[in-house]
Amino acid sequence: VLQFSPIGFDASVSQLFGPLIRGARVFVATAEQRLSPPAMMQLMRDAAIAIADLPPSALPLLDPDQLPALRVLIVGGEPCPPALALRFAHRRRFINAYGPTETTVTATSWEGTVTGGELPIGRPGANVRAYVLDEKLRPLPIGERGQLYIAGIGLARGYLDRPALSAERFLPDPFGPPGSRMYASGDACRFRADGQLEFLGRIDQQVKIRGFRIELG
Repeated sequence: VLQFSPIGFDASVSQLFGPLIRGARVFVATAEQRLSPPAMMQLMRDAAIAIADLPPSALPLLDPDQLPALRVLIVGGEPCPPALALRFAHRRRFINAYGPTETTVTATSWEGTVTGGELPIGRPGANVRAYVLDEKLRPLPIGERGQLYIAGIGLARGYLDRPALSAERFLPDPFGPPGSRMYASGDACRFRADGQLEFLGRIDQQVKIRGFRIELG
């Protein structure tokens, strides 16, 4: 398994500890390898990387046909262009993962046949609850756009030394067990008829560049 994310980035938690507790080997990419496509390709070939979790922005720099050992590719951190997903999904499992840092890495995921259309972000994982709510925190019907709220045991306690922001984003969960909370993601989503969540962008002006959040204001 490839650990692509730097140790200070939330995705490194699952990339490091997930494989190790299952008895897999983890190959840690250096900063130089992450920034050099030839070096990254060389590492993935030499180590016969079978499972990789990469941001979509890294994929155009790699050649999927030169990675025969790669059998599972997970993408996340930003939307994956459909054409790119179609190119990399050939002859391997392709998983589109979604999850803010505040929900401890992955909250929802989708795995299916890539057809070249927009990828859904899937369904909540184990011990995760996902709601699409309106401005009054009322559940929206299938197909209606609203803000995605996430609850479950992976939810963070809040932001360190920022009680006002914590109170704004971590709210009581009216649909969960007594005392539970939910996180206001700031992401616009909707449920499709098949039960899959579809990401529709931000409800504010936040953008992501190579997985890093940028507040334009």
